[in-house]
Amino acid sequence: MSMFRLTAAVLALCMSMLSLPAAANTNASGNPEYEVDAPPAFAMVADVVIARPLLIAATLVGAGLFVVTLPFTALGGGVGRAGQALVVEPGKAAFVRCLGCTENDYDNNR
Repeated sequence: MSMFRLTAAVLALCMSMLSLPAAANTNASGNPEYEVDAPPAFAMVADVVIARPLLIAATLVGAGLFVVTLPFTALGGGVGRAGQALVVEPGKAAFVRCLGCTENDYDNNR
């Protein structure tokens, strides 16, 4: 094989390998964000039936614990952090998170 053909074959192989990461990032529909935009139906059903009621219960229990421990957290100066951890985070996950999403996408205004 001549040096020119060998060089052309190696260059063609290297150029074809450059497109592999872009092709690996997409799924069957060609949309790399398909999993976030449209979760599967079973994830939505499980979210409605199992996750949301548990998160609402966690928000209510957290609010109760926040009220009970409020005098002690006020003395320690951690009222904001306690409210964020016990009430706000479970509340956002229960009421603001998209249906069936696995990550908290409520910060992205979609």
